[in-house]
Amino acid sequence: MRILALDTATSACSTALLTDTVVITRELETERGHAANILAMIDAVLVEGGVSLGELDALAFGRGPGAFTGVRLAASVTQGLAFGADLRVVPVSDLGAVAQRAFELDASLQQVLICNDARMQEVYWACFERGAAGLAELNGTEHVGAPAAVAVPEGWRTGFGGAGRGFRVYPELRALLNPSAVWDELLPRALEIAHLAWPEVVAGRAVGAAEAMPIYLRDDVTHTSRK
Repeated sequence: MRILALDTATSACSTALLTDTVVITRELETERGHAANILAMIDAVLVEGGVSLGELDALAFGRGPGAFTGVRLAASVTQGLAFGADLRVVPVSDLGAVAQRAFELDASLQQVLICNDARMQEVYWACFERGAAGLAELNGTEHVGAPAAVAVPEGWRTGFGGAGRGFRVYPELRALLNPSAVWDELLPRALEIAHLAWPEVVAGRAVGAAEAMPIYLRDDVTHTSRK
């Protein structure tokens, strides 16, 4: 099987080609220029892998939450490629991608709280558990709000980890929640998005290109303030 994944939801811009035998990635962290870089990065991994777009089994993308422009870019690029090559699509949570990175960094970790910086004095956050296949599974729902509102489920009082740049921007989260370990440098990447998308494709749960929709969490993300 062959899956191409991409992500532009944060300052990390990345793409990955995942097959039964090959893993090829391109990654770049930059505050701007994602639109100019992502298509070239996609071309690069396909050429290196010797795979054409039409030979893929599915596309996967980071559907958010994240920066409005970045999440929209990932969804629109995915839709364009999927429509053009008649491919199925798997939208994957960017918070889940960070959780997967944490689980792969620590094989003993079973529960992890993800906090990504959402700007505007808020964080995107959610709780994940390690599933039977070693993949991140959402516990509850994804949120956006003030750091003081972040909470973990009952039973998570000890032994859970924390990950995401939200812990770096808001260091008070460590004292508030007391995770056993924190990876505050992690951002979502296309590689983990591809891994999370793989079982969805195998199970036949990939969707049509028209359903490759972004998730913003903020209801007023497209609104501008008026006095």
